[in-house]
Amino acid sequence: MEGGQLAEREERKWKITWTCFTEEMKKVSFVAAPMVAVTVLQYLLQVISVMMVGRLGQLSLSSVAIATSLTNVTGFSLLSGLVGGLETLCGQAYGAQQYHKLGIYTYTAIISLFLVCFPICMLWIFMNKLLILIGQDPSISHESRKYSLWLIPALFGSAILKPLVRYLQSQSLILPMLTSSFLVLCFHVSLCWAFIFKLELGNVGAAVAFSLSNWLYVILIAVYIKYSASCKNTLVSFSVDAFFCIGEFFRFAIPSAVMICTLTFDKSKVCNRNCFSFLKILVISLTISTLHFTIPYGIGAAASTRVSNELGAGNPHKARVAVWAVMFLAITEAVIVSTTLFCCRYVLGRAYSNEKQVVDYIAVMTPLICLSIVTDSLQAVICGIAKGCGWQHIGAYVNLGAFYLVGIPVAVVLGFVLSFKAKGLWIGIVIGSTIQSTILSLITGFTDWQKQVTKARERVLGRRALEENELH
Repeated sequence: MEGGQLAEREERKWKITWTCFTEEMKKVSFVAAPMVAVTVLQYLLQVISVMMVGRLGQLSLSSVAIATSLTNVTGFSLLSGLVGGLETLCGQAYGAQQYHKLGIYTYTAIISLFLVCFPICMLWIFMNKLLILIGQDPSISHESRKYSLWLIPALFGSAILKPLVRYLQSQSLILPMLTSSFLVLCFHVSLCWAFIFKLELGNVGAAVAFSLSNWLYVILIAVYIKYSASCKNTLVSFSVDAFFCIGEFFRFAIPSAVMICTLTFDKSKVCNRNCFSFLKILVISLTISTLHFTIPYGIGAAASTRVSNELGAGNPHKARVAVWAVMFLAITEAVIVSTTLFCCRYVLGRAYSNEKQVVDYIAVMTPLICLSIVTDSLQAVICGIAKGCGWQHIGAYVNLGAFYLVGIPVAVVLGFVLSFKAKGLWIGIVIGSTIQSTILSLITGFTDWQKQVTKARERVLGRRALEENELH
């Protein structure tokens, strides 16, 4: 009799868990699908600029490509990494119904990112000297600097835009971002074409168009936040409290930046070291990998939002189910994309080049690219979970160790010492990614979610307020 009751309880518990899982899948998909679209649309702004400039000649294309790469690594990607700290603070505050803190934390992030922009600007101003110092052609270096200077307004625009995006993301308000990013992309295409070809501004025209598009995005998002009823509870006036939270923001922002920037910097670093011998192979491989990364990045954003909201609300079980849901989505997406690419490996290279040698080598590289896609999916989603929990520092240590102690040294040995060339470089990165994904997956699997809830509630409410709430 007792055995039958025990079995019945277990069956009922399984049904409850499965119901929670399906409900969570709907919530995650509601955030992840539009976030993927938003990420792709934002990525296309720079792609379109490079494509249009490419019609001006080799010098213009080379200078803009180098400037885009450097400004991303030293500026835009750095800001994206730093603002990851806001995903922890805003997400958990929203889950704990401390709505006024979302506005305060957002102001804090904007102030903090503005402070970071000034040293970045100094680096961009002297970019030509840096490029010449490392052996780059002076004419390309000069054009790269000119392009970077006109991106400085876009940098300060991003210092406002990225916190506003995380402010909306933490509340699962994704559709306004999707609409705004689509309108901005349409504006950018027409403006970029007019500046480059009609006004004949060349490289400068592309940079000016990108900066104006960025500020248009800021205006659209800010207007929505100001007048939307959805933000009524979280919108607060600016106060000095924003300055008092700068230290807390950087405590999460710095490890978040390290964690995210290692993902975007690892392959580009190896690619630059071999840019003369196998440039086409590596650029094509990196392009495929980067385009794919927008998908798990969107899922990772959903993971950060859902996990932080449930931890802030004090629901350890729902936070665990949210992790299951996003991991299931990530694995499913990785399997579908990698299988599709593997089946198309003999024709994949033709989308980028008509040279038989390049097409054949891409066919050889595709299995490694597929492995990279699987690890990238896991990395992006687990990094989102890390930001939702607030253990970015652990992710930063794992990323640094996996890539700089293992991945890149193995890539250098295989690529240059053992002469495996492009294939060897990518094998090293895949090994680093595999180690990283494995360790982060184990950390996620053994996470004590009740303990994470306690930390989140203490972080948002304060220890004393939390103890008083528990007494009542």
